[in-house]
Amino acid sequence: MKSCKITVVGSYFLEDLAKEYAGPGLGPCEMHKVGQVFHSNGWQKPKGMCDNAWKSMMEYVMTLSHGGKNFYNGWINDEKTAIVCCNDGLRPVSFKIEATEAEAPVFVES
Repeated sequence: MKSCKITVVGSYFLEDLAKEYAGPGLGPCEMHKVGQVFHSNGWQKPKGMCDNAWKSMMEYVMTLSHGGKNFYNGWINDEKTAIVCCNDGLRPVSFKIEATEAEAPVFVES
């Protein structure tokens, strides 16, 4: 099983929706910043990653770590890459998940 590199590639705040639906003071995600990098052994959430972000990407990480590829039928340049977004409808964060050639450790301390 290979490890996966997870990079934050976008962070957005949907101000129009937030004005209508959010409580006062809500702003962009404070947990993840563009450029932040995580590594996963394929099945374990990396330390410091938001639980909801992990839930939206864990199947892609598991699949890539076991050699799966081409999730999008050719519209992503690299078939060993997935671009996913967390499930926060007001302040979504986008992640790039890449399969690496490094063998994944069996257990990573969280």
